[in-house]
Amino acid sequence: MTLNLEVWEDKDDLYSRAEELFSAQLKNGATTFGLATGGTMIPLYEKLRNSSLDFSHCKSVNLDEYVGIPQGHPESYYTFMQNHLFESKPFKATYIPDGVAEDVHAEALRYEDLLKSLTVDMQLLGVGVNGHIGFNEPGTSFHSETDVVELTVSTRSANARFFDTINEVPKQAITMGIASIMRAKCILLIAVGEEKRTAIKALLRGDITEDIPVTRLCNHPNVIVLTDLKMN
Repeated sequence: MTLNLEVWEDKDDLYSRAEELFSAQLKNGATTFGLATGGTMIPLYEKLRNSSLDFSHCKSVNLDEYVGIPQGHPESYYTFMQNHLFESKPFKATYIPDGVAEDVHAEALRYEDLLKSLTVDMQLLGVGVNGHIGFNEPGTSFHSETDVVELTVSTRSANARFFDTINEVPKQAITMGIASIMRAKCILLIAVGEEKRTAIKALLRGDITEDIPVTRLCNHPNVIVLTDLKMN
């Protein structure tokens, strides 16, 4: 395992470091970035929007999208990416699963084929309280590829703050599989907040188990973890 852990007391410094890593990837010739959504990523995307970095020759692929929510919905991940990054920092091409495709299982297969046609230079990840990456919940096979998945109650509860009620939170999503994520050349994992401690400790211990999906990263050759959690 090549896992580079960086602990930052100041969150602004942490996100500045993340921006630096994006810049370094660009300087090293990266052309394809795997992107993520969620509150953890908002400060990073703000820094990227306000930077001089140019992504106009790059492609992006997003981790996931809710099933049953159209692109124009305020809580779709398509809308999230447009608002927080793409409108200010356009890419040559951006790809996000279509959560309202007529056949979402066929859409998942199509998206996996797209991913296999690309080489993701750096994949950005957050981590769930239960250790999920993307929407790969505990118990997901490490061999999984892009698929339609059922969201756990804990994940839906965590995302309920973005909706009027938890009943409005979708019960399914299309997500890159764990095997899909692992094909990236480099993975940047950002974990902010005390609620992420259990998952990050499991990763650092190297206890590789499908019960905590993030621990699969122990087998990746190039992982950078940025966190504000002091690890004893």
